[in-house]
Amino acid sequence: MQRRDFITLLSGAAVGWPLAARAQPKIPRIGFMGNSTVALEANLVDAFREGLRELGYEEGRNIIIEYRWADGKYDRFPVLAAELIAAKVDAIVTAGTPAALAVKKATTTVPLVMVAVGDPIGTGLVPSLARPGGNLTGLSSIAPDLEGKRLQLLREIVPVLSHVAMFVNSLNPFHVSSIKQARAAAQAMRINLQLHDIRKSEDLDDAFAAIRKERPDALLILADRVFLHNRQRIVDFTKEQRLPNVNAYKELVEVGGLISYGPSYEDMHKRAAIYVDKILKGAKPADLPIEQPSKFTFIVNLKAGKELGVTVPSQLLGLADQLIE
Repeated sequence: MQRRDFITLLSGAAVGWPLAARAQPKIPRIGFMGNSTVALEANLVDAFREGLRELGYEEGRNIIIEYRWADGKYDRFPVLAAELIAAKVDAIVTAGTPAALAVKKATTTVPLVMVAVGDPIGTGLVPSLARPGGNLTGLSSIAPDLEGKRLQLLREIVPVLSHVAMFVNSLNPFHVSSIKQARAAAQAMRINLQLHDIRKSEDLDDAFAAIRKERPDALLILADRVFLHNRQRIVDFTKEQRLPNVNAYKELVEVGGLISYGPSYEDMHKRAAIYVDKILKGAKPADLPIEQPSKFTFIVNLKAGKELGVTVPSQLLGLADQLIE
C-alpha cells in the first residue's frame, strides 16, 4: 500500500470514529426514590425489576436505575428528588403521596411515575385521573370505603369491638380522606375511634404510652411508609399488648401482625414498569391515565391469632388469599 493511500484510509477512519460513537444508543436512566430502605422495600424493588425484565429491560445492560432511600424520613424527599434530577434521569418512580408531592414540587419536566398514591385529585397531584396533565402519571391505591372494610374485618374477629386505636400521619395528605372514611364507618358501627398522630419514628413512644392507658379493643394501621419502616417495632407492641390489628400493608402481617387488607403494592410496582416503558418510547405522562387498584389481597396470620388469643372465623379464613401459619 502506498503511503498516500494509507494516510487517506487512516483519515477516513478517523472521520468515522466520532460518527460511530454518536450512533451508540443512549441507555435510559431511571430514578427510584424509596420511602424506607433497600432491605425493607426489597420485595417492591424486585417487583419493579421483574416488570422491566418482562418488557426487555435488563438493569446494568440496557437500563440504569439510580436508587435513593429516605429511611422513613419524609423531610429527605426534596433532597433525594433534587439528586435524581441532577443525575439527569429520564423518569422518576416513587411510591406514596408525600414522595410524589415532593417530586412534583421539584420538577415540571422530568416524568414521574407514581405508585400507590392515595387520592391524586384530592391531594392536588393531578386534576384528572383520565388525563393527569403535566409530568405525572402512575397508579393510585384509592378505593371506596377501604377503611370501613378493614373495620368490618376487625368486628368479625372481635365481635364486642367498641374502641379502636388508629395510627395516622398528619404529614400524609392522603390520610385526610382515609380518616374521613374511617370515622364514617366507625360511627355507623358505633365504634369509638381514637387517632394517634405519628409523623416520625420517635412519635411511636407517645402513641404506645397512650394505648397502654386507653386499652382499646384493636388497632387499625393506615397505609404510610413510616409505619412500614417501623413494622417490626409496631407488631412487637401489638403482641405485648395482645392487641388485634388490621393493617394496610401485608408486610406487617408477614412479621407477626394479625390481618391485612388492601391493594397489592407489589403488583402496582410491577405495573409501574409499563408506564416507564411507554414514557421511554415517547409517550407523555399527561396522556397516560392513572390506574386505580384492581387487585386486593386479604392475608391472615394464624400464628399471630393464637398469640393474641383471638380466633379468626372460618368464613374469613375461606376468603383469605394467604394464610400464614
